[in-house]
Amino acid sequence: MQNLFDFALATPEIVLLVLTGAVLLIDAFGNEPTRRMTFMLTMGTLLVTILVSWGQWGEATQGRTFSGLYVADPLGHFLKILSAIAVGVTLIYGRAYAEKRDMVARGGEMYSLALLTLLGVFVMISAGSMLTVYLGVELMSFALYGLVALRRDHLASTEAAMKYYVLGCLASGILLYGMSMIYGATGQLGLVEIAQVIRDGGADRMPLVFGVVFIVSGLAFKMTAAPFHMWTPDVYQGAPTTVTLLVGSAPKFAAFVITLRLLIEALHGIAVDWQPMLLILAVLSLAVGNIVAIAQTNFKRMLAYSTIGQMGFVFLGLMSGVYEGQAGASAAAYGSSLFYVVIYVLTTLSTFGLILLLSRQGFECEEITDLKGLNRRNPLLAGVLLLSMFSLAGIPPLSGFYAKLVVLQAVVGAGHIWLAVFAVMCSLIGAFYYLRVVKTAYFDEPEDAVTLGAGTLATRGVMSLNGLLVIGLGILPGGLMSLCVDVIRQSLTF
Repeated sequence: MQNLFDFALATPEIVLLVLTGAVLLIDAFGNEPTRRMTFMLTMGTLLVTILVSWGQWGEATQGRTFSGLYVADPLGHFLKILSAIAVGVTLIYGRAYAEKRDMVARGGEMYSLALLTLLGVFVMISAGSMLTVYLGVELMSFALYGLVALRRDHLASTEAAMKYYVLGCLASGILLYGMSMIYGATGQLGLVEIAQVIRDGGADRMPLVFGVVFIVSGLAFKMTAAPFHMWTPDVYQGAPTTVTLLVGSAPKFAAFVITLRLLIEALHGIAVDWQPMLLILAVLSLAVGNIVAIAQTNFKRMLAYSTIGQMGFVFLGLMSGVYEGQAGASAAAYGSSLFYVVIYVLTTLSTFGLILLLSRQGFECEEITDLKGLNRRNPLLAGVLLLSMFSLAGIPPLSGFYAKLVVLQAVVGAGHIWLAVFAVMCSLIGAFYYLRVVKTAYFDEPEDAVTLGAGTLATRGVMSLNGLLVIGLGILPGGLMSLCVDVIRQSLTF
């Protein structure tokens, strides 16, 4: 159902915007003791946003509003809650790191920009039009550009910010050009209306196909897929680790949702044109990410290439959902990709959270050799590291194994057996560099005798819960998997 101006549907965004403005004002005009409260105000904002998004989950709060620019559905509610949780966990892990490096000494810019990033994520998640998609992309991207450059006196961060900005603007331009061609071919900006024009045969096919090429290219950049991955290793390595974790968590949900809404909802009628593109992206991402990661000695850079390889599995699920007249099979394939993204973000929070907790004043835990003897110095962090690496490698019974399994089932079900074999072979290659990290942490002699703490009680608790979820969702994945399939089935029309 579509309402012209139903502000109630957009309550999460309105609440987040108002509270973010309040945090900005209090931080800007408050004195030093007041500024120290910025972190607590930010966490309060995230908590209220989570509760509001949770309260929106129901049939009474579903529909389209603002002339179709905004859509409220179960998929949006689900990922908004997860995105806000991811940002909250990031800030819990990264608070001490940021304070030791004077990232919040002059005020709470980091917290304000993190909330604006989340607002951009929310807009992207609920986009019902190409106009809203682009608005959300730019809001999220510019906040992230500022966060990457937050350490203005740090050469690596400045260089990473410049690369991210230039390549990000190029990708946004490619995405916008593709949208303009889609508009020219269909005469519509709304995603539902575009799908209807394509179904009725009223679209000009030539510009439509060219537009899809540009849109897939722009989405591949946001999803860090090869060959549009050039920015990822440099930004992951050069950005402050708190920002690296923010870049690698909640924005992945947003990029995944706009991929679903643009390709699956709006352009499903020409899936025969974009399906081969996703196949190429999947193959290249799996190959480039896993092979190049072997040569990396920097832990953050290795995880960047790991991300590229992991996104290959996401594209495998998306390209396997194209079934004629089999909506149930399509929903299962798209649900497997959604499940994979959720597990990926969960594992990313633990891996980069470990780097944040192991970094201390004057020391950046970035090289793999910095993890030597971790088990002797802090068994809790070593245990979480082991679970995270095994999960990324796809070793049972961890959640990463089940995530890979359901995607491979979708690929085989779509008849791409050779592609499933290729993905398994790439995963075996990836297991080498993941196990190398575990070997370093458990079997190498530590280079110093510094006792490592795990931060405050809050960070230890969150890290422990993070590790338990990594293994718990592998042993009992059915509930989350069913939820992922259900929200896809209830929210998308294909």
